[in-house]
Amino acid sequence: MNSVQIRAALPGDLPGILQIYNEAVLETTATYDERPQTMEQRALWFAHHQEGHWPVLVAASPGGPVLGWSSLFQFHDRAGYRFTAQNSVYVAARHRGCGLGTRLLGPLVEAARARGLRAILALIDAENAPSIRLHQRLGFEQVGLLRQVGFKFGRWLDVACFERVLPVPAPASPSLASVPATP
Repeated sequence: MNSVQIRAALPGDLPGILQIYNEAVLETTATYDERPQTMEQRALWFAHHQEGHWPVLVAASPGGPVLGWSSLFQFHDRAGYRFTAQNSVYVAARHRGCGLGTRLLGPLVEAARARGLRAILALIDAENAPSIRLHQRLGFEQVGLLRQVGFKFGRWLDVACFERVLPVPAPASPSLASVPATP
């Protein structure tokens, strides 16, 4: 795993990103999607991230396959949420438990800081203990539990809501200058 690098995703990484995501769709409750996505859907997803300057990162060896990926994305389209993002982290089944999740999530936190965000949210299946531990290790705290809001594999699922609050950024623009600090 030492040769694995974390880097910005490129269009050529989309088949690997898609494969990892679709494995999660079919085999896990890490996503509540029930149908695998197509390459066209994933390409639109990637284009949307690029247009909004939202990071998509991959874990890969030079010239090797994508072993995992992570992303930040807009939490909500209402203006008052503009300082809040949500994250996703997915690791290929055979590479889980090797530390790739930590290596993929850490740079997202730094990207959020650089973007001037105040909070990062993670909505995690409440039974996904590895993802919960990953987020807790990186400073996320559980702030809520949404009971039976998901349905997959014939059962109702709870979603644990995690949040990492970031320091208030230095005012770099008039829109940030009026952002109050939390006491």
